[in-house]
Amino acid sequence: MRRGRVFFYLAAILLLGLVAAFVVFQRMSQSNPSDLANAPEPTPIIDLVSVVVVTQPIQRGALLDETILGMVDMPRDVVFEGMFTDMALVVGRQAKFDLDSGLPLTASMLVDTADQLSSTGSLAALKIPRGKVAITIRVEFAEDFISYAPRPGDHVAVIASMRMVDLDSEFQTALPNRVGVVTGPSSNPETGENTITIQVEGDVSSGVLGRTELDPILNELTYIVPSEAQRSRLVSQIILYDVEVLQVGQFQLIEEEELAAEQANMPVQDVTPVEDPNAPQDVAAQSVISPPQVITLIVNPQDAVAINYLRNAGAQLTLVLRSSGDDSAFSTEAATMQFLLDVYNIPAPAKLPYAIEPVGIDQPVDEFTNP
Repeated sequence: MRRGRVFFYLAAILLLGLVAAFVVFQRMSQSNPSDLANAPEPTPIIDLVSVVVVTQPIQRGALLDETILGMVDMPRDVVFEGMFTDMALVVGRQAKFDLDSGLPLTASMLVDTADQLSSTGSLAALKIPRGKVAITIRVEFAEDFISYAPRPGDHVAVIASMRMVDLDSEFQTALPNRVGVVTGPSSNPETGENTITIQVEGDVSSGVLGRTELDPILNELTYIVPSEAQRSRLVSQIILYDVEVLQVGQFQLIEEEELAAEQANMPVQDVTPVEDPNAPQDVAAQSVISPPQVITLIVNPQDAVAINYLRNAGAQLTLVLRSSGDDSAFSTEAATMQFLLDVYNIPAPAKLPYAIEPVGIDQPVDEFTNP
């Protein structure tokens, strides 16, 4: 009898446990989905890799050491083959070209020796931005060269001055045309051929094409010929407003660069100069420095074509120096004689019956005149 009761109690307890488990399961299945959405997301773990970077701008050929190198952590998925993760693999090598601060180093940016550096091209080509070209302009006079003030990195504007002349559109020669006298036709009795003789006068006063005018006093037609050849008409205008100077004077040849590098690496010898007793004491030896006559500019390809045309056409090119850091845009009017008279209020001088006699070298100077 007691065993039956014990079995009954155990069955009841098991049944209550099953009911409780069912109720808990139902509550969990009916829980609010927003509670799950508001649950904090797990923080993703980013795999970082330390790569070698330059900590300051360095120039082409500079020797790399710990003072200009550093390590920066980057995600592994953005690190590509060629980057350095060990600084020891970079120290002692040379920069192949100019490098900016913070740039991760790759194998293509470095060379091991100066021989490899010299075979990578010129320094000038590395300074030309992509999409632009360098062109050299010859400037003969100091006033056209801004008194030799420009230096590499300065910005200048270029003024072109051209002299215009009138042409015969058919002959493509300067006007006025020369006049020829046509005689004939005449018949050759021996051959029976008709010939025409054309005689061109060589005298400019009578051998050029003139024009007829009515003389206001005599009231007769007169034939006017020019007293001299055609005068050209000058016009000046800025064609390039802001271009960078790449080089002033000639570039060094490869042999000169190698010689300068060898002299820079040679040890300095302490040599005491020996005075020449026969040398004049009042004249100091001075080295003569020839001023540069060419300048190289960084321009757009189309501007290079325009400069080449103007240079071959005989136009005069003048440089004007821009202020440091000034990149403002401006425009100018072309300068002609009419422009100068109108804008600067210059009157045309009257035709007077008298003039100032210039003082010659042999003529006495008045005592009140400044010498």
